[in-house]
Amino acid sequence: MATPVLAGRSAGTRPGRPRRGGPARRRTSGDLKIALVFILPALIGLVFFYLVPTIRGIYLSFTDYSILGDPDWVGVKNYQAIAKDPLFWNALWVTVEYVVINIVLQTAIALGLALLMHHVARSTWVRGALLMPYLMANVIAALLWFWMLDYQIGIVNQIIEWLGLPRVAFFGDEGWAIPTQALINTWRNMGYTALLIFAGLQAIPGNLYEAARLDGSGPFQTFGRITLPLLRPVLALVLVLTVTGSFQVFDTVAVTTGGGPVNATRVLQYYIFQRAFNEQDFGYGSAIAVILFLILMVVAILQMKFLRGNESDLD
Repeated sequence: MATPVLAGRSAGTRPGRPRRGGPARRRTSGDLKIALVFILPALIGLVFFYLVPTIRGIYLSFTDYSILGDPDWVGVKNYQAIAKDPLFWNALWVTVEYVVINIVLQTAIALGLALLMHHVARSTWVRGALLMPYLMANVIAALLWFWMLDYQIGIVNQIIEWLGLPRVAFFGDEGWAIPTQALINTWRNMGYTALLIFAGLQAIPGNLYEAARLDGSGPFQTFGRITLPLLRPVLALVLVLTVTGSFQVFDTVAVTTGGGPVNATRVLQYYIFQRAFNEQDFGYGSAIAVILFLILMVVAILQMKFLRGNESDLD
C-alpha cells in the first residue's frame, strides 16, 4: 500500500526541504535588488560629495596649489610648515577651549532637560518648544545673539546695566569671546541633544525604577546606579556627535567675530577658510583639514572605546 505513495515523489527530494533556487531564493534576490535601488542615491552622494573630496583633499595637502594654477607636488612641506606655525597652534588651542566649554555645558543641560521631559514635562508642546532653537539656522541664531549681546544696544547689556553692573563686551573681549560662542551653540543644540538622551531614557525598563523604589533608593542613588549606566551607549553616541560638530564650528565665528578680537576666536575651521580661500593657499588649508580629520577620527575611536558605546547593560 505504501509503494504508490513513495513512487509519486520526485527522485532525490526529501520532504520538508525547499528545492534550491526555489521561491525563497528568488524572493531574497528580489529584495536585494529593491534595497540596492533605495541605497543607490545615498551611495552616489557619499562617493561624489564625501569620498572623492576627501581623497582630493588628502592629495592637495601634499601640493602647493592655488585656484589659478595646477597643483605642484611638495611632499610633506605643508605639514612641516604647520608644525612651526604659531597661528595653527593658537587655532587648535582656541578650538579645544571651545569644545570643552560647549560639550560640558551642552551635555549637562541636555541631560537635565531630558530628565525633566521624562519625569515632569510630558506635554508634546513643551518638548517641541525645546527643539525650536535647533530648527533655526546657525547663522540666524548667531546674528540674533550678536544683536542681543551688543555692547551698546544689546538688551542683555541693558539688563546688566539696570542691575548696576558694568557692561560686558561679549564679542569684543578676548576672555569672553570663545565662552560666548560656546554658549550660543549650546543654546541652539541643547534641545536636539536632550531629545537623543530622552529617547535613551524611554528605552530603560520601568520595572527597574520600581524595584529601586521598593529597595528604598533615593532619586540621586537611582540616577547614579540605574539611569546613568544604562544611558551609557546613548551618551557615547551624543558625545561623538557633539564633539565632532564642535570641532567643526565655523559659521557662528564667521558672522560675529571673524576670528577676532586678535586671534581669540580663530578656530581651526575658520583658519582653514582663511588660508585656502582668502590667501589662495589650498595646499596648506588642505593639510590643516587632514590634521583636523585625523584628530576627529582619533577622538571618536577613543570615545567609543572608553565609553563602550557598542555595548549595552540592558542585554
